[in-house]
Amino acid sequence: MKSFTPSRSPCPIGRASRIVGDRWALLILREAFLGAERFEQFLDRLDISRAALTSRLGILVAAGVFERVPPEGKRAAYRLTDAGRDLRPTIEALRAWGDAWLFAEEARASKGTG
Repeated sequence: MKSFTPSRSPCPIGRASRIVGDRWALLILREAFLGAERFEQFLDRLDISRAALTSRLGILVAAGVFERVPPEGKRAAYRLTDAGRDLRPTIEALRAWGDAWLFAEEARASKGTG
């Protein structure tokens, strides 16, 4: 399993960005909030390599954002911890910001007001 060395930054944003500050971490979190729990579910929903997903999930588990639950059958599950669930407002805020600022021009153009 991947080891995780916490940031020594005195800034909480700096410390948090070490864990969730990359594209894959955010997209894995999004998929977890949409119900994904199994490795294959994340792999199917994201355009990510098996190696990258393994690495990123390992870091998120080591950082306490996910827990790896022993297999029921053949495969383990990855479930959000309390710390991971507390990231929901952050993911929702990023989605709202993206809707407002990254798709606003397209929305106006499709309504004929662009």
